Amino acid sequence: MHYLDFERPIAELEGKIVELRKLAEDDPTMDIDGDVARLTSRAEQLVRDTYTHLTPWQKVLVARHPERPHFLDYARSMFEEMTPLAGDRSFGEDQAVIAGLARFRGRPIAFLGQEKGNDVKTRLQHNFGMAMPEGYRKAVRLFELANRFGLPVLSFCDTSGAYPGVSAEERGQAEAIARSIEAGLALKAPFIATVIGEGMSGGAIAIAAANRVYMLEHAIYSVISPEGASSILWRSADKAQDAATALKITAQDLLQLKLIDAVVSEPEGGAHRAPIEAIESVADQIARGLSELDGQSGEQLLRARREKFLAMGRNL
Repeated sequence: MHYLDFERPIAELEGKIVELRKLAEDDPTMDIDGDVARLTSRAEQLVRDTYTHLTPWQKVLVARHPERPHFLDYARSMFEEMTPLAGDRSFGEDQAVIAGLARFRGRPIAFLGQEKGNDVKTRLQHNFGMAMPEGYRKAVRLFELANRFGLPVLSFCDTSGAYPGVSAEERGQAEAIARSIEAGLALKAPFIATVIGEGMSGGAIAIAAANRVYMLEHAIYSVISPEGASSILWRSADKAQDAATALKITAQDLLQLKLIDAVVSEPEGGAHRAPIEAIESVADQIARGLSELDGQSGEQLLRARREKFLAMGRNL
């Protein structure tokens, strides 16, 4: 397991447990049950205490954890009969955004999500989850298809931001993001977005202008990354930890500010420690959200979504 810097005390305890078990394998006469039980109890308590009092910067690190489940992990577990849709019908295919049709608990839906990849090969394939304009134009295609057939849309945000390169700007990155937000707001079908890791900048909001926006307990969601804010405000990335606190990027802060609708609890120690449990919790929350939106007409859904976003910040 990959341990973060603040998890070193946990790593030491769990390392001792591994060492004891290896010694017992070499010498079957050793009685280690009592020692292992005590160390396990201490490690579990330490994990619990650590993750109950995470700072905003520590949550940033957890949201970026390399072993945290990514969109395709959720899709493969939650969806049946997945049919991916490729290309933007204008320039090409962008695998940073995965979109298509599927069934969620027996119900036909349209889905889209940002995929970062799990190793060097897949991270390069998915451009580390940073979408090009064609990725957002693919999202617009999906929104239009869902609108035509009245399919609920489920989106999953996990990006450090839209790709900022010259090639993306040349092909209209800002316009593509704006069109995607516009198409999401215009949907006359239920639309639920979930921030499963990082939800940074317009790269995330482009697929999250939804009726319901949920966040995992240790996910982050902001107009800019802490490093980006630090570089702008302090002319250095060294103040990223201060920026993370000032930006109010945690799920708990955003729920209090009424910018999201619910926080999905993660297993103790984060989603990377028990990905199947985390994915099931997200699926249950989405199912509840769809149930809440069922029975509303297209016009009601559109009006409620518009009012939701217009109301943001009024009472701050």
